[in-house]
Amino acid sequence: MGFAGESVEIIGYVDLRTTFGEGESLKTIVVKYIVVDARSSYNIILRRPTLNGLGAVTSTAHLCMKYPLEDGHVGVVKGDQVTAKKCYEDSLRNKGAERRKAPEDLRCNFLDLDPRSLSKDEEEWRPKLAEEVKEVQVGGEPCQKVRIGTTLSREMEEELKCTLRKNLDVFAWSAKDMPRIDPNFICHRLAIDPMAKVVQQRKRKMSVEKQKVVQEETHKLVKAEFIREVKYPTWLANVVMVKKPSRKWRMCTNYTDLNKVCPKDSYPLPSIDQLVDNASGYDLLSFMDAYSGYNQIRMHLEDEEKTAFMTDKANYCYRVMAFGLRNAGATFQRLMDKVFKSLIGRTIEVYVDDMVVKSTKEEDHQDNLNNVFDLLRRHDIKLNPEKCSFGVQAGKFLGFMLTRRGIEVNPEKCKAIMDMRSPVDAKEVQKLTGRIASLIRFLSCSADKNLPFFQ
Repeated sequence: MGFAGESVEIIGYVDLRTTFGEGESLKTIVVKYIVVDARSSYNIILRRPTLNGLGAVTSTAHLCMKYPLEDGHVGVVKGDQVTAKKCYEDSLRNKGAERRKAPEDLRCNFLDLDPRSLSKDEEEWRPKLAEEVKEVQVGGEPCQKVRIGTTLSREMEEELKCTLRKNLDVFAWSAKDMPRIDPNFICHRLAIDPMAKVVQQRKRKMSVEKQKVVQEETHKLVKAEFIREVKYPTWLANVVMVKKPSRKWRMCTNYTDLNKVCPKDSYPLPSIDQLVDNASGYDLLSFMDAYSGYNQIRMHLEDEEKTAFMTDKANYCYRVMAFGLRNAGATFQRLMDKVFKSLIGRTIEVYVDDMVVKSTKEEDHQDNLNNVFDLLRRHDIKLNPEKCSFGVQAGKFLGFMLTRRGIEVNPEKCKAIMDMRSPVDAKEVQKLTGRIASLIRFLSCSADKNLPFFQ
C-alpha cells in the first residue's frame, strides 16, 4: 500500500550509505531502502530499523531528532515547520483524490478476476498454496512411500532419501507396526473420584448402515489389539457415529459421564501463536504426524475396563488411550515434552501429535532429522507416512502457512472471500457491507476502504 492508501509497485531494494545532520552532527550509516513507484510529498520515510541503527530519539512535537556520535557528543537534526505542514496537507489531499477514484481501482474489482488471467505482478497479492510434494519409494514394499519437497537440489534429495531409508522403522505402515510406548515411561490414568456413582448408559438404536460400520471398525480395532472384549463392565458407554467431510463414518465413544468424574489435568499446552512464530522463517522444514497418536499410549491396567463401550455383538474396552477421554491431549503433550525436551525450541516444535523439524541451513537438515528419528525410535513412537512431508520450504502447521519468508495466509481459510464475485445490484452490496461489518475489527481504516460500497 502506498502513502495515500493506493496500490503501488515495489521496484526493488537498495542499500545506501546515508549521512544524517550537518557540521559537527554528521553521522553515516547503511540504510536498506524499499524503492516504490508512488506519488508523495515525501522523498524518504525512515522506519524503526533505521532509527534504531542510528540510535535516534525523535520528538514530533519539536520536529527534532537526536542521536549519539562516536566522540560521545549528541547530534541534532531539526525539521522545517513550513515544509512539514505542506507535506502533511499534500498527503491529505492525495488521500482524498484516491478515495474519489477508488471505484476505478483494481482493488475494488479483484473478486471478478480469473487467476489464470492475472499477470505475474498482479498475482503477487494472492495467497500461495503449500509447496508441492512428490512421493518417493523408500522401502521394498509398494506401500512404503513418503513425500518430499520438489524444490530440493539433486544432492539434497539423494541425501534425504538415504536418511529416510535408514530410518524406515520409525514409520507405521499399518496398525500392526505399532509396538506402543512402554507403560513404565508413560501411560494414561483416569483418576476417577472413588465416591463417584458408576454410570451405565442405555443402549441407543442405530440404523443398519451405522451398525455395519460399527462392526467393521471394531473388527479393525480388535485385529490391531487396540480393544478387547470385556464381560461384566461397571462403566459402559454408547458408540456415536459422526460423518466426516469425506462422507465416511467415524466411530466415537460417548464418554460424557466418565469425563465428568475425572479431575482435569492442568498440564500446560504450548501457545500456538508462539509455536508458529518459532517455526517460521527457516530454509527447510519437515512436517510429521504420529500414527494414530493417542493409540500409541497404553491405558493403565486398572482403568482399561472403565473405558468399556457397547455394540450389537459384544462389549469392548480400550487397551490404549482412546479419543474422547478427558486429559488425553495433556497426556500426549506430556509424552512429547519428555521425549523431545532437549530439542524443543532449537530444531523442533511440537503440539500434541503435530511436529515440525526446522533448519536454518539446508545442510543441517539431515542431522536434525536423524536426531528426531533417534528419539522416536528410542521410545517406540511411530509416524504416519501419509501425513508427513520432508524437506519442504513451505507447509501447513496448526492451520497456518509456514514459509522461509515467514507466516503467510492459508488459502483454505480465505477461500470463501477469494471465490466471491463483485456485487451486481443494491441488494448484493448490502449483503457485502453486512459481511464486512462482522470483520471490521480485522481491517484498518475500514471506512475509507468501504466508501465505494457505501456510495
